[in-house]
Amino acid sequence: MIYLVLAVLCSSAVNVTMRLGEKHIKNNFAAFMSNYAVCSLIAFLFMEDMRPFAPQEGMTFAILLGLVSGVLYLASLTLLKLNISKSGVMLSSVFMKLGVIVPALMAMIVFREAPTWLQCVGIALAIAAIIVIYFEPKKKDAPAKTGRAAAGALLLILLLIVSGLTESMANIFDKAGAEQVKDHFLFCNFLTAFVLSGVIALIRREPVSWKDFAFGVLIGVPNYFCTRFLLLSLGQLQAVVVYPIYNIGAIVVISLFGLLLFRERLDRRKLIGFIMIIAALIMLNL
Repeated sequence: MIYLVLAVLCSSAVNVTMRLGEKHIKNNFAAFMSNYAVCSLIAFLFMEDMRPFAPQEGMTFAILLGLVSGVLYLASLTLLKLNISKSGVMLSSVFMKLGVIVPALMAMIVFREAPTWLQCVGIALAIAAIIVIYFEPKKKDAPAKTGRAAAGALLLILLLIVSGLTESMANIFDKAGAEQVKDHFLFCNFLTAFVLSGVIALIRREPVSWKDFAFGVLIGVPNYFCTRFLLLSLGQLQAVVVYPIYNIGAIVVISLFGLLLFRERLDRRKLIGFIMIIAALIMLNL
C-alpha cells in the first residue's frame, strides 16, 4: 500500500508544482526539457545493465512504443500546463484523470474486452458531467463569456483525450511488451519527450531563466516516480484496488491544495459536475 500512497502523492506533486510555477516559468519548453532530462536520467539509472538500446527480445517494440508515448507525454504535459492557467488546477486534474475513458474504450474496441454495466454507466456519467460543467444555457448579454467557456471546454476535452492516449501506451506495453525491457520502454518514452521539447525550445528561441530549469527539475522527480510507484503498487495489489485509489486520491489531494493554497473555488454547477466525475471514475475503474 505504501507504493500506492507514494504514487498518489507524486501525481499530485506534478500538478501542484506546475501551478506554483505559473508565475515563475517563462519558457515552458525549457522547463519541460529539464523535466524530461531528469526523468530520462532516473530511468537510465534504474536499468540493470545500463544499456538502453542493447539488442534483446522485445526491444524493437519497446523503442517504437516509447517514441509514440514520448510524443504523447509531451503533448499531455503541455495541455495540462495550458489548462491549469485557464481553468485552474482542480478542473484540469479532474479532466486529466478522466482520460481513463480512452484506455477503457480502447480495451473494448481493440482488445475486444466486454465492458461491465458499471463501466458503461461511468462513461455516460462522465459525458453528462462534462455537459453540466461547461455547456451552460447561453445568455444574450454574455457572448464573450460563452466563447471563453467553449474554448475552455475544448482544451479540457483535448487534455482528456491526449492524457487517455498516453495512459493507453502503458496499457498496450503491459499487454504486448516484454517485461525485461520495461525500463527501456520508460527510458525511450522520457528521452523522446526530452529531445522534442529541446528542439521546440530551440526553434522558438525564447529567453530562458534558471527558474525554468529549476521548476522543470522539481516537476521531473515526482513525474518519474509517479509512474514507477504506480507500477510497483500494481505488483502488490489488484488493479481494481490500485486505479480507483490512485485516480480519486490524486484528485482529492490536488483539490485540497487548490482550495487551501490557491484559493480556487467551484460554482454550484461545476461542483455538481466535479462530484459526478469522481463517481464516474470509481465506476470506470471497477
